[in-house]
Amino acid sequence: MIVVDTNVIAYLLMPGVHSRAARNAYQKEPEWAAPLLWRSEFRNVLLTTTRQRGLLRSVALGMMEAARTLMAGREFEIDSSAVLELGSRSICSAYDCEFVALAQELHVKLLTEDRQILRAFPETTVRLRTFVHKPAV
Repeated sequence: MIVVDTNVIAYLLMPGVHSRAARNAYQKEPEWAAPLLWRSEFRNVLLTTTRQRGLLRSVALGMMEAARTLMAGREFEIDSSAVLELGSRSICSAYDCEFVALAQELHVKLLTEDRQILRAFPETTVRLRTFVHKPAV
């Protein structure tokens, strides 16, 4: 299992520069987990893409359903105390700290391309490229 940032879910389901790496990461480790917050963040990605790039609403809804299916059973509520503690030690948002807190709680890595999270929590995070090319243990 690995915790994934919302953008990694988007990279898997939406064509883009990191899509291939996201597909390879999913093939390597298909048990993706995330805080429940991922749903709202992913909806925002879909809405932004709809507004800026003309993604059809029906396609966006299909992607949301595909994402929900992908994440089913591996969505978690996060302890506020852990989020606030992580936030006090970094400049990351509470939203970002939810993903870090979950990875730490599950004793797994957080897969992300967010540079701020990668810098703040190097012991907990891993970049897509690094994860894909790292030999399996």
